[in-house]
Amino acid sequence: MEEYFRRAYESLKEGNADTALGLLNEALVIDYEHEETIHALKCLNWWIEKIKRLDTFPDSYGKGEYILSQFKSYNVFLKRIGGNADSFDLCQYALKRYVYSKALTFFLELLEEAVNQQDPELIYKTGLCCKGAGDWEGALKYLELASRYKKEDSGILSQLADLNALLGDEKAAKVLFREAFYLDAQGVDLFELESEMIIRLRDSVGGMGLSEEELPEWIPVWASIWGIFSVKRELKPVELGRLKQSILSLENELRSNGTGTRTGGNLLLKPRLLNRYFWIVEHCEHHRDTSGLMEETLLKIKFIDPAVYEQYKS
Repeated sequence: MEEYFRRAYESLKEGNADTALGLLNEALVIDYEHEETIHALKCLNWWIEKIKRLDTFPDSYGKGEYILSQFKSYNVFLKRIGGNADSFDLCQYALKRYVYSKALTFFLELLEEAVNQQDPELIYKTGLCCKGAGDWEGALKYLELASRYKKEDSGILSQLADLNALLGDEKAAKVLFREAFYLDAQGVDLFELESEMIIRLRDSVGGMGLSEEELPEWIPVWASIWGIFSVKRELKPVELGRLKQSILSLENELRSNGTGTRTGGNLLLKPRLLNRYFWIVEHCEHHRDTSGLMEETLLKIKFIDPAVYEQYKS
């Protein structure tokens, strides 16, 4: 059975879904109750049915975008069929390589045309597919290029951070993750990220009973408290000014919603504000603040969430 799986998964990684399907069907004849065989066949057939629909799209971009858009539905499908997909990580890895490689061919085809070679969204999608297909060097090239075009795109920065973590550059990963969650936590797709650092954070913070929308807002808060986002960068004067303005705006919004409640906008406002307070405190620590800004900010943290304050100061 292991040999059937090995050959089937290698076929998938090489882009040959029909061969993989044949091998898995042969394995099913040998043992029709084998859990991994059943799981792999369900998953592969799900993707084969989706791939068949590519002919309905008139252009390469639409085809590539359609494939990427199916991953959220696929995750729902995995939950529905039950079992522990993590137990079949070789199967999921092979399927991922197959699907992302399929999407990559369409984006690379478009990048062959000079008119498309400065399109940041296309460059980003190409980098994302390289990453999913296992071409980390290609992914780094395209994601870094996309981030130059869109410097404040949290989705691109989070993928670049994730890739750096996978490549072993923890320092760059921490700086980029911290930046991405600060710019727009809602723009970070936590379930597209693969590095152990972010998966452990996602699972630890997710265990606190937060909604899917709240989760990305609280991750940078707890990552700072736990010392995970420990690599900081210097704020430029104009960035500090924007940070203070952002804090003022969030404070006014939180005040109008009712500071002591966990309803409405407060679900996202409080962690978003706490994260910005942390940036101010860390900036003051670096510059040995004598203006009283750090003490004022710490008092604000204590006021809106005493439990967070105690853990942050401990």
